[in-house]
Amino acid sequence: MWQDFLSLHKPGSPLLMPNPWDRGSAMLLASLGFKALATTSSGFAATLGRLDGRVTRDEAIAHAAEVVDAVDVPVSADLENGFADDPADVAETVRRAIGAGLAGCSIEDFSGPETDTIYDAGLAAERVAAAAEAAHAGPGELVLTARAENYVHGRFDLADTISRLHSFQEAGADVLFAPGVRELEDIRELVSSVDRPVNVLVMPGMPSVAELAGAGVSRISVGGAFAFAALGAAAEAGRELLEKGTYGFWDIAAKGGGAASEAFGR
Repeated sequence: MWQDFLSLHKPGSPLLMPNPWDRGSAMLLASLGFKALATTSSGFAATLGRLDGRVTRDEAIAHAAEVVDAVDVPVSADLENGFADDPADVAETVRRAIGAGLAGCSIEDFSGPETDTIYDAGLAAERVAAAAEAAHAGPGELVLTARAENYVHGRFDLADTISRLHSFQEAGADVLFAPGVRELEDIRELVSSVDRPVNVLVMPGMPSVAELAGAGVSRISVGGAFAFAALGAAAEAGRELLEKGTYGFWDIAAKGGGAASEAFGR
């Protein structure tokens, strides 16, 4: 499965990879025709009534295994910082990801909400190297995505971000990802500076899929956006019922019911 997944990464013809947050949303998105899916740490945390970064390794792996079991397309998992600082423990997380049947996973260089720091560049590369060794050990293998988190944590340093991605590439990562980089010229520079497929997280006001394809992007994901879109619709429906006493929410509910019927079988 991991080889099929990696083959879907084509510069200029990006893989559109949405992020389900539970078994049902995975089945629904797969039924629409998406060729691969990825878990979302923030979306999954929300299903547990928590904020991003508050899920344990065991919970994340069990959730990923449930998504894998639900669909017939490759699944990659957002495994945050590998739920560990030490490279050896990150490697153990990757081995558990392989055991869950995943086709891929991502490891980031943000230490997590407790310390709220970006790892030193050297340690970050060591962590990716350990993850890559575990990911490629075989016979079970997976596609390793290495994430440079500068931009989502207020460090708007493109040169450092590209330098980190270079080091992750040298450490054995299969796909590179710098969430939060939004400007087309920056994305184009990032893509042209590395020799691995690049994933882009789409956010409001960003270039279209066609423009990102033109910049050589190989994969596009949405993070927690779909999960929070669903929560936003539920919140609007609740407010309508509480504040207006009307039922306009049935318009979108009917569409959701129809999509569920198609995805889950009548």
